[in-house]
Amino acid sequence: MTVEDSLSRATVDRAAGYRTLDEYQDRATQLAALPALERIAPGFPDWIVTSLFGGTYQRPGLTPPERQLVTIATLATLGGVDPQLTGHIRSALRVGLTRQQVVEVLVHQAPYIGAPKALAALRVAAAAFEALDAEGAAQ
Repeated sequence: MTVEDSLSRATVDRAAGYRTLDEYQDRATQLAALPALERIAPGFPDWIVTSLFGGTYQRPGLTPPERQLVTIATLATLGGVDPQLTGHIRSALRVGLTRQQVVEVLVHQAPYIGAPKALAALRVAAAAFEALDAEGAAQ
């Protein structure tokens, strides 16, 4: 028996990745990231969608809102990833989290990641909320 034979097969489904991306991210969020990334690193955006949304996001055990809470907390911990944090805050609202839940996960992070990172993440959240409000007014 080989090591490969003893491992469970991973799910990596490109079509499911693009369906999941559409579930999580609105068109504006997708357009803000993927085309520019494609220009500088051809094929990399497809790899991200396929491996993350078509792989990791297909695993059982977490609901879409739970996945977004974990992602937001992780990105806030990293710091310096404002575009990704903005996109995932938008996604969190899209999959059913409330603005209050997004804010509370960031406030909850403060003792663990430090007040400066939590404050920076809260500023990103406030800007994302303002942009969504402005987009809603324009429609």
